[in-house]
Amino acid sequence: MDNAQIVLDNIISWIRDFFRATAGKRAVVGISGGKDSSVVAAMCAKALGKENVTGVLMPNGTQSDIEDSKRLCAHIGIKPYTVNIKAAYDGIVSALPSELQITPQFKTNTPSRLRMVSLYAVAACLDGARIANTGNYDEGFVGYTTIYGDLAGDFAPLRCLHVSEVVALGDLLGLPYDLTHKAPSDGMCGKTDEDNLGFTYHDVELFSQTGNAPNAAQIQAKHNANVFKRTLINPPSPYERIAEYLTKRS
Repeated sequence: MDNAQIVLDNIISWIRDFFRATAGKRAVVGISGGKDSSVVAAMCAKALGKENVTGVLMPNGTQSDIEDSKRLCAHIGIKPYTVNIKAAYDGIVSALPSELQITPQFKTNTPSRLRMVSLYAVAACLDGARIANTGNYDEGFVGYTTIYGDLAGDFAPLRCLHVSEVVALGDLLGLPYDLTHKAPSDGMCGKTDEDNLGFTYHDVELFSQTGNAPNAAQIQAKHNANVFKRTLINPPSPYERIAEYLTKRS
């Protein structure tokens, strides 16, 4: 990534300005142990001080890579809380009318929404807390997001960055290589994002820049089908701050 240091410095400056503008005091970040949440947590620690960043781990019962999340918090030096969403998830399942069938969409989207509820619950117990949206540009481009789940948040430091750019910032920040280069996964279905999508984030980046890439028809179809999501929740991002160093992205 060209000008990675300039982009990083501008995003950190933007985070500080966002917190000043909103009278925020503390960032709350859901920590999955993957590249996006790791980079966001590290940037918030740089911007606000690690004592002003709270990491929230949110397994649904058990999570195979939960130790990655704990290791990331220890590496950055931020305080972690664990909010296990299993009881809430099971409670919703048991409360549903028996005539309703639990669908794959329910199993994917409900935990995501419960995790966002958990982040806001933690934030409500802290003074001046603001919730980080950890989504990146490529996820948003194809709509690999959950409305009122991981699409929500108060500010979105990575929303204008491709996955490859997030990885570059993670390397620049000195984060553990295995975390910033881990195959992205929602942590719920046992598959990677790219397995579920049927194409890679590299394909998405190439298509969004050139209009031509492997699996172009699939990517275009996903993009078209999910345009509505980008009109529903739109947390501020640092795009204008770093626009000089990025190609304009829709």
